[in-house]
Amino acid sequence: MGLPSVMVLPLLIVIAAGVYYIYNEVIQFLSKTQVKNKVVVITDAVSGVGMECAHLFHKGGARLILCGPSWDKLESLYESLTIDADPRETFAPKLVILDFSDMDSMDDVVAEVMECYGYVDVLICNTSMKLKAPVQSVSLELDRNIMDINYFGPSSLAKGVLPSMVTRRSGHIVLVNSIQGRLAVPFRSSYAASKHAAQAFFDCLRAEVEEYGIIVSTISHTFINMSDPPPVEESAPKPNALAAFIASQLTHGVRPSVLANEIMQTVNRKRKEVVLAHPIPRVALYLRSLFPPLLFAVLAAGVKDSLLAEQMQ
Repeated sequence: MGLPSVMVLPLLIVIAAGVYYIYNEVIQFLSKTQVKNKVVVITDAVSGVGMECAHLFHKGGARLILCGPSWDKLESLYESLTIDADPRETFAPKLVILDFSDMDSMDDVVAEVMECYGYVDVLICNTSMKLKAPVQSVSLELDRNIMDINYFGPSSLAKGVLPSMVTRRSGHIVLVNSIQGRLAVPFRSSYAASKHAAQAFFDCLRAEVEEYGIIVSTISHTFINMSDPPPVEESAPKPNALAAFIASQLTHGVRPSVLANEIMQTVNRKRKEVVLAHPIPRVALYLRSLFPPLLFAVLAAGVKDSLLAEQMQ
């Protein structure tokens, strides 16, 4: 006796959901096994995303080199990783002080990183400095500081580990960038400029090192959402509907755990470019390429709306 036709669609949905769940579980398992014994450098391991990455790669058996500007925070992360870890399955991380705002120290940092294991399999550049301000209020000194942290720092470190990767003819460099490396919005002039520069550098690097078996990946994400969503105030006046919709899309952000999982998947699947964003930023990217005057008009109009101006990230 066959199933009633009304039951076919729900049954197919349940089966599809089950297959998708099993697929994700298998992918998660393979992700952990593929990074085992790999030497992985995380440039800002004490940030929200960096800590999530550290836990993921550590559980996967990677040989971690954790970098950051604060020794106390690095030690705290070290303790959280090793306190209950099985030494037969994991490796104790190496710690390296790294501050991209001090470019004079980069040669010493590269030397210290290379001394840990003699080579690097995966370099994850996730250090970033944000700034929200009108163009005319940003000093040249601040411009340079943002460029050091978001562009010169990652590019210098990549250059430092590159010779060993070329010699070994293997390696993976991951730039955790921002969607503003591909799309600029108001009040982010210095930040967007540094992210555009980093995007261009690593795009060029990808083509130059492909013949050596080296993978270069860029992950373009919307802002990292570290906070819980604010409560809805019913008594608040309703803003312009279009501005409110765009703002709601921009304020979704990306959770650190989601971005860390995406970084892990990017490393394992050797994906070269990933865009981690909600529909509105994705549409804006297409508009920038196909109908730039329309996008410019929308952005200019948005600046005049106080809600949109406050929520732009």
